[in-house]
Amino acid sequence: QLQASGGGLVQAGGSLRLSCAASGRTFSSYAAGWFHQAPGKEREFVAAISGRGANTYYARSVQGRFTISRDNAKNTVYLQMNSLKPEDTAVYYCAADDWSGTIASGTADYWGQGTQVTVSS
Repeated sequence: QLQASGGGLVQAGGSLRLSCAASGRTFSSYAAGWFHQAPGKEREFVAAISGRGANTYYARSVQGRFTISRDNAKNTVYLQMNSLKPEDTAVYYCAADDWSGTIASGTADYWGQGTQVTVSS
């Protein structure tokens, strides 16, 4: 199971850190990532990280502003979001899969519930 948290309301230019806690599996065996879905839009890939954290991948729209990381001792993956923009407003979902490439391609085997991020202008 994946449990996302940390969403909220923030002003443009502000920061938020999302967390995704995993349970029931050997977390370091799985790649993890984040997606977001804005109202009326398709779900989109945001960031992915390999099982041991050696490799990370980002959507162009967030590169340089967002950082994905993980702490396998805590079975948790994080998404640090800086310089937030109103267009970042969406429900953010964490996900896990055997391979980070699958996540970066836009899908995953395991999903958590979403957490709402709202960026005001």
